[in-house]
Order: sequence, then structure tokens, then C-alpha cells
Amino acid sequence: MALAVTVFLAIFAAVLLVAFGLQGSPEARRKLTSSRLAAIPVDPNFQEVGDELEGILRDESMSQVPWLNRILKRIDVLGRLQTILLQADSKWTVARLLAYTILAFLCGFLAVLWRTGHPLPGAVAGAMAGALPIGQVMAQRASRIRRFEQKLPDALDMMVSAIRAGHSLNMAIGTVARETPPPIAAEFRKCYDEQNFGMDLRTSMIHLTERMPLHDVQIVVTAILIQRDSGGNLAEILEKAAHVIRERFRLKRQIQVHTAQGRMTGWILAMLPVLLGFGIYIVNPEYMAKLWQNPLGVKLMYTSGGMTLVGALIIRKIINVRI
Repeated sequence: MALAVTVFLAIFAAVLLVAFGLQGSPEARRKLTSSRLAAIPVDPNFQEVGDELEGILRDESMSQVPWLNRILKRIDVLGRLQTILLQADSKWTVARLLAYTILAFLCGFLAVLWRTGHPLPGAVAGAMAGALPIGQVMAQRASRIRRFEQKLPDALDMMVSAIRAGHSLNMAIGTVARETPPPIAAEFRKCYDEQNFGMDLRTSMIHLTERMPLHDVQIVVTAILIQRDSGGNLAEILEKAAHVIRERFRLKRQIQVHTAQGRMTGWILAMLPVLLGFGIYIVNPEYMAKLWQNPLGVKLMYTSGGMTLVGALIIRKIINVRI
């Protein structure tokens, strides 16, 4: 019965993937909406309507299937997943990510269950396989946030130069949106567009901190909002903020250098048992199969897996230095 249910779920996930593949992409729908909005008569002095509309449009749907989108929007936990996809600038929807996760879990589970005949190792393998799509999104999100963090001081310097040249804060943000590479340009473009379409500065800045959950961004946003309420030299404030961010980034790089050996040790200790066991299984399957065919071997596998996980978490706690 369990195997029949698993096979049914695998077929269901495959059908969902095919259905999602046949649906129109969010990029195509975004371009269609942009073309419709661009056809609306506007002020001839407004020269950048196409770029403005493209920057302000956001696809908040969790699925391209209407009824499934309504169901997913009722689950609060999936809102966090939607935010992660937005921060990663991923083209996937929440429903597609969940379908990939379920399909990967079932493939890993069925493969190990068919080979070993034990459901618990299959569940562990399925969980590891199911984590791959989410891991890819998280890696994409971390890479994008890291690139944003590296380019943020240069963007602040450009804003300082624009403000000292006599431009307003909104125009300085627009200069950063036009002259900097992504992802800086994309995020500041959204702030610039939101203000041009009537949103106040505080709300657009708060949206920036939600899209980029960085302490440096919170420092800059706080400085801008305080200056707007109490006054002061905004160019000097942003210049000092850029200096602080550069110093924090330099200190973080030094810590990464000093903790490189610890990180490498953690990866080796965590991956060596798995890779070694897989290699022995490839060379001599009968010898390795005794480990899960014997009840004592199964207990040893669970114990070693738990101890490896605890050790990896302890090493991560030691080398994770918060600045």
C-alpha cells in the first residue's frame, strides 16, 4: 500500500511539472502587461515610461494555475518561500518549487527503498534529494545578496556625488539605478519607480530592506529616514555609511580567511563518511549491503549520521562569527 501511494504521488508530481511547463512563463505575462501599460497615453516629457513600468511590475502569484494559486496564498508559511524566491530573483513560482521538491524526494526515496528495502534510509535519501531545489534557490539568493553587498558602497558614493551636484535624493537613486550593474540597479530601480508612482520614501525604503535583508542596507535606510525627519547633511551621512560598510566588509573578509581551515574541516568531516560509503558500495556492493541488512548495522548508520550532523553543527557554530 505504501509503495502504491508513493508511486501515485510520483506520477502526480510528474503531471504537475508537465502542466507547469505548458503554462506561459511569468516573463511573458510581464512583457504583455508592460506593452499594455506602455500603450496608455502619457506625458511626452516622460521619456522612460518603458523602463519605469518594467521596474515597478511584480509577479506576486505563487502558481500559474489560478485555483492552486488561491490555495497556496492561504498558507502563511509559503509567504516566506515567496519572499525567498523574490530575493533570489528566481523565475520559479512557489508551486513549481514545491513540485520539484516533491519529485526529487520521491525519486530519492524510491531509489533507496528499491535497493535497500528499508523505508527510513529511503526517507533520509529522499529528504536530501528534496532539499536540492530549495538549496539551489538559497544559493542563488545568497549569491545575489553577496553581490549586492559588495557593490553597495560604490552605489552610495554615486549617490553622494549626485546629491553634492545638486540633485534630489530621488534623482540620486535614479542615477544609481541607471549607472550601476545588477543587482544594485534592479533594487534601486524598484525604489525609484515606487516613488515615481506615488509611494512615499519611507515605504519604498522599507521595501528595500525586505528585499535585501542586510544589516548594511538597514544602516543606510535608517540614516536616510532619520535625515529626512530631523535634517542634516545627507551627502556626509551617506559617505560615512559607505565608509562603515567598507570597513565591515574588510573585517568580514579577514574573518573568512582566519576561519577557512575550520570551514574546510567541517566539510571534510561531514562529507567524508558519505562519499567513502558510496565509493565502497560502487566497488563492492555485497560488502556494503551488510551494513543495512544487519539490524546492528542499521543502528550504527543512524548513530553515525546523527553524530556527524551534531559535529557539523558544532563546527558551524564555532566558525560563524557575527559582525
